Amino acid sequence: SISGSFEVEEAQDLSKILESGKLDAPAQIVQEQVVGPTEGVENIAKGKLSFIIAFGVIFLLMILYFNTAGIVADIALVLNLLFTIGMLSAWGGTLTMASIAGLVLTIGMAVDTNVIIFERIKEELASGKSHAEAVREGYRRSLAPVLDGHLTVLLTACILFIFGLGPVLGFATTQILGIILSLFCGILVSRLLTEMYMARGKHLEYFTGLSKSIFKKANFKFIEARKYAYIISIVVLILGVGSLFNGFDYGVEFQGGRSYSIKLNKKINVSTLGNDLKAAFGKAPTVKTIGTENQVNITTDYLIANTSKETEGVVSQKMYDALKGLNLLPAEATLDNYKSTSQTVQPTISDDLKKGAVTATWVSILLIFIYIFIRFRKWQYSVGTLVALLHDVLVTLAVFSFLRKVVPFNLEINQHFIAAMLTVIGFSMNDTVIVFDRIREYFRKRPGVDKKAIINEAINDTLSRTIMTSLTVFITLLILFIFGGEATRGFAFAMLIGVITGTYSSIFVAAPILVDLDKTGTLGQEVDKEAKIKALKEEA
Repeated sequence: SISGSFEVEEAQDLSKILESGKLDAPAQIVQEQVVGPTEGVENIAKGKLSFIIAFGVIFLLMILYFNTAGIVADIALVLNLLFTIGMLSAWGGTLTMASIAGLVLTIGMAVDTNVIIFERIKEELASGKSHAEAVREGYRRSLAPVLDGHLTVLLTACILFIFGLGPVLGFATTQILGIILSLFCGILVSRLLTEMYMARGKHLEYFTGLSKSIFKKANFKFIEARKYAYIISIVVLILGVGSLFNGFDYGVEFQGGRSYSIKLNKKINVSTLGNDLKAAFGKAPTVKTIGTENQVNITTDYLIANTSKETEGVVSQKMYDALKGLNLLPAEATLDNYKSTSQTVQPTISDDLKKGAVTATWVSILLIFIYIFIRFRKWQYSVGTLVALLHDVLVTLAVFSFLRKVVPFNLEINQHFIAAMLTVIGFSMNDTVIVFDRIREYFRKRPGVDKKAIINEAINDTLSRTIMTSLTVFITLLILFIFGGEATRGFAFAMLIGVITGTYSSIFVAAPILVDLDKTGTLGQEVDKEAKIKALKEEA
């Protein structure tokens, strides 16, 4: 890494000096990635397509569900994206598939703020308040869960930024910008537009026929069903631990070696091809299909310990000769163009990446545990959160371990997977915090009331918000999974699993576990200070 106030010519001169070996500290490439022009153009096209489709679907969904208020959410969404892209452009950000994935995910998460606020406004309207009162109370009472949810996601994004390298760093940067701008646009811009509209003697409509009928009188007995949820969680724990023994498919970043993406001239069996290449490389390389059965990714650690500049050419030539000998390359394939992408990672840097990934995950969980404890001032909330997060992580690990030979796409443990896991942790917390905030609000308003009834009511009253916030993110991820191409498919799949399990765990794990942890009834003794002062004034 050459940094400082250098002109291009000066940097090139310094590079030549380093290459000539005239300095005591030799320079060697520890990680390198090459993407062919055709692959790059295809990735950009697929990324743009997924971005446009996701934007259009969420844009329409907001109007269909929130009526004219959805237009305000859409304006905030457009501004969020324009600000994000503008700032990335001003900072000279590089457009990669990871940053495009970050933008697509931003679309889903950007409307979360408005979903939380608008759902609260709908509750206030349903209770009989005027539009002016409902808007005022909706924004005021939604501020805490909005801030809590975004701060937890921001925490994990910052950890990704600190520990991430390459594409993951770009994803984290985009996500941090999107989260901050989501708060700005979702709270300030939306409130400003709403106030301007109301100043003209009009008011926004927050209901449609669809939203009036969904979850209108939800009264599910979640707490009573918690024993069944615990059984499911025990099964998840067993599968999660079992996945550590069953093993995973590791990306080249975590195992070290050279990886080539190659389009063959016919369909092949990956096991057969691995054995066929064993003679050339001493041992069978790892072969996986990507996208179609004739497009493969081949990873080998042949001569990986040799760091000379000529080694890459030697390995590439040997791969080319072996595939040509098996009549698997198209007739027009040459040594220079037979592979669409290639990546080299030295064992030393792969070890660093593994340590960084593990550290980032545990630091994220620890910081969220501390944040929840400080925010809610009760250890039960922190433990419930931790159990829910571990539940989500174990489910995703189990899926990536036991289904890796079943699904027709790669389920690799790589940097993108770690980025997905940390994002899932933050997003899962978003759902959990919404439920926890309402539980605490009801405990404070009605101290001494049966805690099972309180928690059930809180989950039911926030159910529409939980489903809608999860649905918007799920839709954008599903679009990214289908249209985003192979480069982001594993990331999108991990996120899809995480969104589903995160929604489940916030309802069936994190909240119900409060009942069994609160043996002394301390949660039900919380008192709303504002309500207490108001009651004392009325009594006086």
